[in-house]
Amino acid sequence: MAAVYKHELTTTTPSFKPSLANKRIALVFFENSTRTRFSFEIAARHLGAGTLNFSAASSSISKGETLSDTIKNLEAMQVDAFVLRHPSSGAADLITGITSKAVINAGDGSHEHPTQALLDMFTLREYFGKIKGLKVIIIGDVLHSRVARSNIYGLLTTGAEVGICSPVTLMPPDVSRLGVTIFTDLDKAIAWADTAIVLRLQLERAASGYLPSLEEYSINYGLTDERLERIQKHLLVLHPGPINREIEISNNVADRIQPPGYSRSMLLEQVTNGVAVRMAVLNILLAQHTGIV
Repeated sequence: MAAVYKHELTTTTPSFKPSLANKRIALVFFENSTRTRFSFEIAARHLGAGTLNFSAASSSISKGETLSDTIKNLEAMQVDAFVLRHPSSGAADLITGITSKAVINAGDGSHEHPTQALLDMFTLREYFGKIKGLKVIIIGDVLHSRVARSNIYGLLTTGAEVGICSPVTLMPPDVSRLGVTIFTDLDKAIAWADTAIVLRLQLERAASGYLPSLEEYSINYGLTDERLERIQKHLLVLHPGPINREIEISNNVADRIQPPGYSRSMLLEQVTNGVAVRMAVLNILLAQHTGIV
């Protein structure tokens, strides 16, 4: 039985111990981001750290400067950590080889997005009181999703059963080695699961031979009230965002925050939990050097 979850807004800002006072954190984002970038910035400021916001479009990258040189120059400005979002898989790992500072992967290509998986797992743990034994279905474009990969690794490590559901064209070629249950029928997938993580359909893929049309994808893999009513069970719904409304998820399912009903959306709770999880990550990596605990 899921714990009763109270969704409350507050007008007061909690106070936090400035465990990262005098630390500087560079937010180095080569791709657009709302939730991840702002939550890292809020997390850093809650802990007393200063932030530097890097924009590729207005930096020397536009003049031909390399990623390595950008990182080395920021390090020379006494930056203590890098939060990196980059379109190339492996970019975060590359940077760890050229800097002694902490590097946090905020999403690299279609490889991984570790802090998103951590906040998703935290959200599930907060709601269900456990992760071990949960059946989690990941729905959508698994092939190109860094969120899917990090969630699969994290959830399996903590004892969940993980399934994926997508068209065969959007499954990774090594899917049989991931340790997941494979579905191509969404009705069967959600009937099996306790909770669903819906992935953003990367719309640019529809014109690249992966899908016949957005309409066909929505009919077969869109999470809707009608589909949830057919299975006659409660399903907790997560989505890392941004969402494509009425394509991979209907408005009603995305916005439902209170029972009764056949689903419960945790999209905004995920955003809130993202700040807390990223505070924890920054604190673990950097607070040990401040003398403040």
